[in-house]
Amino acid sequence: MKTTKKIVLPESEMPRYWYNVLADMPNKPLPPLNPKTRKPITPEELEPIFAKALIEQELSTERWIEIPDEVRNLYRIYRPTPLVRASGLEKALDTPAKIYFKNESVSPVGSHKLNSAIPQAYFNKIQGVTSLTTETGAGQWGSALSVAAKHFGLALKVYMVKVSYEQKPYRKAVMNTYGAQVFASPSDTTEIGRKMRAQFPGTSGSLGMAISEAVEEAMKDPNTKYTLGSVLNHVMLHQTIIGLEAEKQMELAGDYPDVVIACFGGGSNFGGITLPFLRHKFVEGKDIRLVAAEPASCPKLTRGQFYYDFGDTEGYTPLLPMYTLGHDFEPASIHAGGLRYHGAGSIVSQLRKDGLVEAVDIKQKETFEAGILFARSEGIIPAPESTHAIAATIREALKAKEEGKETVILFNLSGHGLIDMTAYENYLSGKLENYDVPQEDIDKSIDEIKTLQP
Repeated sequence: MKTTKKIVLPESEMPRYWYNVLADMPNKPLPPLNPKTRKPITPEELEPIFAKALIEQELSTERWIEIPDEVRNLYRIYRPTPLVRASGLEKALDTPAKIYFKNESVSPVGSHKLNSAIPQAYFNKIQGVTSLTTETGAGQWGSALSVAAKHFGLALKVYMVKVSYEQKPYRKAVMNTYGAQVFASPSDTTEIGRKMRAQFPGTSGSLGMAISEAVEEAMKDPNTKYTLGSVLNHVMLHQTIIGLEAEKQMELAGDYPDVVIACFGGGSNFGGITLPFLRHKFVEGKDIRLVAAEPASCPKLTRGQFYYDFGDTEGYTPLLPMYTLGHDFEPASIHAGGLRYHGAGSIVSQLRKDGLVEAVDIKQKETFEAGILFARSEGIIPAPESTHAIAATIREALKAKEEGKETVILFNLSGHGLIDMTAYENYLSGKLENYDVPQEDIDKSIDEIKTLQP
């Protein structure tokens, strides 16, 4: 029987509102804390770092938040993104499972990150902010914010984790092309950067270090604000456009997912595709599984613990309730740089704590094996981050084969890997390492944050 390969919504069907899962969560996340007073942080205390409108979104419990017309107009450059039936992958696996993926790689920068970069730049611009700072792991977020900042006439400084800066030189070139300044983190341009370089000579960097540098820069100038590509509630909010579109597309396909899968770093693309479907569980009692796929070398959801912790290495950010490996944890130098973050966002952490989210950790070689199978069966070379979602999908599809079940699987292809070919070359030549992390390293790092608890 012939199946439709690609399901595309017309622009008129693109969502007009973002979905805020905080309105429907039975247990709301604990509040972020001021690290000095250990009391819930106020909007006024966040204003030196973030735009006011983004702070309002961060703390809002309204179910639907309208997408500004100017943001929707820019979304139209690449949205709605296609929902694709992975019939080639199904055939390669000889599985009765039906596999769909949301193709976020079609954006101008090749990933889902533009979904939040555009509104963050917009809300800063209308407030009168003139420049932005940010961190980036693999460079996907930095690339996206570079596009958005240039559109709105904002200057941008990007602190890129050193290992990715060296592994992915073309990401830096992309950001420079769009007009951003890019620094390998830890750098010698900030106080915390110089401190980290002195304290940890030869460090490969971490997202926690890069966040500290970007926040430090923002705190120096009232006309500069910090932006974050994952973890925070307002970032999850913006990304729900992925799942809201996928709802409509799955309905057009005549299917409904039994399981929704996405890779997991801080939670942006995972929350983006899963939270709208979780609404069906809350409101309609739908039976659906949500699976986060994270690296075995940075397993905060599978092997971390739930504590208040800083979002950055130096402790500039508020204390956030999260599953964490400790803010001093420095992950191995895997190629999935966007997943090398020590903690999970507060929303996903609470959902995980409540048993509403599952998590699996996957070693690097298995993810690249999955990525190559996907490329050869579907024609798209996935980002190293996205290969984690593909590997988890393959596990589910093979399980369905063993059980003889026609399981419906939906996963988020968060980005393509066309600027990640060094990683694939290393895999194909047998040079790719298969990192894990000793439990004692995790325990030591977590022990160091126990004194932070209120």
